[in-house]
Amino acid sequence: MAAGVFSFSITLRLLYSFSVEFYSGLFQLNLSNVDCDFLKNGCLSFDLFRVASAPGKVLMTGGYLVLERPNAGIVLSTNARFYAILKPLYDAVGSDCLAEEWMEVKVNSPQMSRETTYKMSLKDFTLQCSSESRNPFVEYAVQYSIAAAYATLDKNKRNDLHKLLSQGMDITILGCNDFYSYRNQIEARGLPLVPESLASLSPFTSITFNAEESNGEKNIKPEVAKTGLGSSAAMTTAVVAALLHYLGVVDLLSSSKDQKNDFSSNLDTVHMIAQTAHCIAQGKVGSGFDVSSAVYGSHRYVRFSPKIISSAQEAVCSTPLDEVIGEVLKGKWDHERTKFSLPPLMNLVLGEPGSGGSSTPSMVGAVKKWQKSDPQKSTETWNKLSEANSELEQHLNLLSKLAAENWDSYKTVVESCSMLKSEKWEGQFSKTSDVEIVKALLGARDSMQNIRSLMRQMGEAAGIPIEPESQTRLLDVTMDTEGVLLGGVPGAGGFDAVFAITLSDSSANLTKIWSSHNVLALLVREDPRGVSLESDDPRAK
Repeated sequence: MAAGVFSFSITLRLLYSFSVEFYSGLFQLNLSNVDCDFLKNGCLSFDLFRVASAPGKVLMTGGYLVLERPNAGIVLSTNARFYAILKPLYDAVGSDCLAEEWMEVKVNSPQMSRETTYKMSLKDFTLQCSSESRNPFVEYAVQYSIAAAYATLDKNKRNDLHKLLSQGMDITILGCNDFYSYRNQIEARGLPLVPESLASLSPFTSITFNAEESNGEKNIKPEVAKTGLGSSAAMTTAVVAALLHYLGVVDLLSSSKDQKNDFSSNLDTVHMIAQTAHCIAQGKVGSGFDVSSAVYGSHRYVRFSPKIISSAQEAVCSTPLDEVIGEVLKGKWDHERTKFSLPPLMNLVLGEPGSGGSSTPSMVGAVKKWQKSDPQKSTETWNKLSEANSELEQHLNLLSKLAAENWDSYKTVVESCSMLKSEKWEGQFSKTSDVEIVKALLGARDSMQNIRSLMRQMGEAAGIPIEPESQTRLLDVTMDTEGVLLGGVPGAGGFDAVFAITLSDSSANLTKIWSSHNVLALLVREDPRGVSLESDDPRAK
């Protein structure tokens, strides 16, 4: 018998037992060509194992402004991704199980050494859990995704859906190391603060919780040092995407095959459910740029009207959840997104200063308070900041256009500038096409400097450290480094990571300079890809 054509005569129950061994890494079989009904004789087919991933983000422009329509923000998706691995909890369901009104959901977070088991009502989608280690983002992602399946699938398919759900769900969640701070581990090993030290860590390294001494004993607090990449949004989106695909609500396989079709109806459905689940879990209707980038990848974003979700919050108290989610899916989502990615030969670099993170909600609250107390000055600053953001976007779009029109000239200029400080860029070129590219580069720098100045003014007026003095000193050094185009504090600012946009191969030089200033350069890079269906467990790579 030929290898790989091994067991078409075995029962589906035996086939599934092999699949369990395969996924635990104990047995190697390629059964990817097996194609059968998802349920047959009460047993599941091998292909119901699903892995979805969603990226973290960096909000390059639009901090605070993006909270209000029609202000735009440029959000970059990254190669740091969250993964949701989904499979049935049980390999078969008997006829007696079909009458069950409850299903079991097991959620594993290996990096946090947590396993939480829920019982979920298939009547009203409520969750029961006795564990203290609950995750509201995962809970709402599960509830709303299953409610979406009941809201969208034909009635004649609901029996099959019920059978599938009766087998329970096993969800494993993994986040790339770059979402979390590992400075303490690196320093404890005596390693230098360079990306190579981060790369030496095992993928999906265990996360150390913050600890305090109390009466001679360590008390573990449920607080994890993060780098500000939007872990909750990426995690929520990955879980929603895996569930919706698993339940047949969307087909991410077709979306993954054609990444140019970024705004397909499949992705829109993932976005609506993930956005709603994330907002409800965090207890407020935020701007949504983090979930939007997790779904669609890098783009220019204008937020949706909050009423679409606040209405759902109110309705869920008196209306069945599947009906509420059905209305969410039919609702008028008026957010705007325009495709955007960095121009060629430009690289996103993130640095972790190790100063501790900032509380975004409290900083946003302080800015809103300032807006109410001084509407004239705040509106003036707001408008100037909006103009500066637009100017930076225009310069970057122009650079992408110039690269497409005259690649050789663009490549020559960018590579030359990557080895020089910005004050020397202009004097290097005399050719008209080259000078135009340099002017666009310098224009982008000027816009970024203006943005930083206005953000500092806003922080001072609101009494919060949007660009703290320590970050200002670091960013001034960064902007004065060879090959650096831009530098700033992403999103709401504060003491989280700083970002830089570098030209060509100049990133290595910047990471050395950052290291000398006690700043750890992360392994994060821009990756314009949004949510995706993966073929394998990421731990197997």
